[in-house]
Amino acid sequence: MIASIGGGSSTKGLLKYLFGPGEHNEHDNPHIVGSWDGFAPDPGREPGVTFTQLRDALDLRVVQAGERAPKEHVWHCSVRTASTDRLLADEEWDHIAQRIVAAAGVAPEGDPDGCRWIAVRHADDHIHILATLVRGNLTQPRIRGDWGRVENELTLIENELGLFSLAHTRTKDRHSAPKRPTRAELRKAERRKLPQTPRETLRTAVRQSLAGAATEEEFLRRLAEHGIRTSTRRAPSGDAIGYKFALPGDRNAKNEPVWFSGSKLDPDLSLPKIRARLAAGAAEPVYPDLNEYTWPASGRYQASTSIDHALVTLADDQSDGRTAATISGSIEILDALATTSPVLSRKEITQAARDLDRAGLTHTRAAKTDLRAMCSAARAVLNAGPAIGRAEDGAAAATILSSLVLLAIVIAKWHAARGHEYQAQAANAASDHLRAAYARHAAKPMAVLDLHGGHLPQPAQDRQAAAIRQALPADQATRVLNENGWTALAATLAEAEAAGHDPAVLLAQAAGRRELASADSATAVLTWRIRRDAGLPTTPAAAKPSTRTGAARTRTTVTGRTVATPVNPAAQPQPLAPPAPRPRRR
Repeated sequence: MIASIGGGSSTKGLLKYLFGPGEHNEHDNPHIVGSWDGFAPDPGREPGVTFTQLRDALDLRVVQAGERAPKEHVWHCSVRTASTDRLLADEEWDHIAQRIVAAAGVAPEGDPDGCRWIAVRHADDHIHILATLVRGNLTQPRIRGDWGRVENELTLIENELGLFSLAHTRTKDRHSAPKRPTRAELRKAERRKLPQTPRETLRTAVRQSLAGAATEEEFLRRLAEHGIRTSTRRAPSGDAIGYKFALPGDRNAKNEPVWFSGSKLDPDLSLPKIRARLAAGAAEPVYPDLNEYTWPASGRYQASTSIDHALVTLADDQSDGRTAATISGSIEILDALATTSPVLSRKEITQAARDLDRAGLTHTRAAKTDLRAMCSAARAVLNAGPAIGRAEDGAAAATILSSLVLLAIVIAKWHAARGHEYQAQAANAASDHLRAAYARHAAKPMAVLDLHGGHLPQPAQDRQAAAIRQALPADQATRVLNENGWTALAATLAEAEAAGHDPAVLLAQAAGRRELASADSATAVLTWRIRRDAGLPTTPAAAKPSTRTGAARTRTTVTGRTVATPVNPAAQPQPLAPPAPRPRRR
């Protein structure tokens, strides 16, 4: 359930809205479901009752208090259920309204001097509570902090009635979460046939410009490169105290740019928050001198190592500060990845960043060391440049995305363990989008590796299976060896062995980075980690498809199962040539 609290000075004006047709005739059968004494006159269902009569009943004490009454004497709270919730009866809404006004301090339970109030229902999924803020003894109620108390009460109500629980974004509350688009903004986007409102597009562009930036100057330069207009608000001393941003081409009725301050886009984009983020610092990325890696792949491999390290440290220390740093850093990596990824996965990665933003811990100070490491990972992705589909790019994207999927799952578990259902669901949604992006990048390189593994001699497969049993716990080894794509891992281990590595050591190292149990495919996670750690190129040079057209080759799995696979050389994934060395940028 979601509550929104406001106020005003006109009781009759709000009544006309609540009992009226609505802006688009969306109000259906408006009527009172609860009131201060259960007998308030109802213009919606009682013939002859007018708004004036109901207004006079509600404002009785306001009139009696005279000049002592507050100017803004109207308290207004709307309460909405989730779209997946069952339809509540009027009696249930009455019970909810009574608990809300009691929790807010408007009309405490059992207090004969409580304020007068009504609850109006004009739609299936929500009610509006209107109260006048003068008590029976003509004093004002103590409602300071009403929103927090109402949110706490709604959590109890949700649990009691079996409704969807938001845990009420108390880790990221209404004052810190990005504001939702207004109705006018949504209509504007609809008229222009835009996929999202300009505010949302601008927020994404500003966040992506900040991702991986080391200085404020670099941030502003990136904004200009994105075509974002920037204006600086300055104090009399000349010091910058805030930024505002505008999209090119987004203008109002006067043909003026539509400006948004950073805090209006997202509280995390206010100037103090931006400077706090930049103060954490981001080390310059260090790329391995490996000819097998293109620069974009190197940046992704370096970032995926940082993400895997975050998985281990978060498992060992689940403090709020460490988790806050991990989430903030993950969002920054996603923003950097979206900026440099091909269209193939850019939309899914961008949406994952937006979902993970809803799982953040805004009011918790992030652990500076952890945040610096994640920001450096984002900088590595950016400085390596955009992926353009070279041989190594697909494998590198699959590696970092598989790590991000697992990290999103860990974040979801962290929130779920603390009863933060809203944030847990947001993190799970992020993991779903990351899975979709991963599948688009991993399919081709994994198919090539699987093809190569299928051509390994049986003794070679048996040797790699023995290494898996030696390095992994029995349950993990059994799971890996029973997965259909385990031959891709066998091919990887064989290639690493040929390069002088110990397969058992690589397996133990890769498995030690946790969260294999949460992976959709433990084989895939191990494959990508080992290829990255051992510096193996995307495609084994020895992979050669069968030349027998129309035949079926058979292979025996380590569990004794024989699988027949139709062979059509024209349809088989072909090995990719190793990428040419790319000169280091200066």
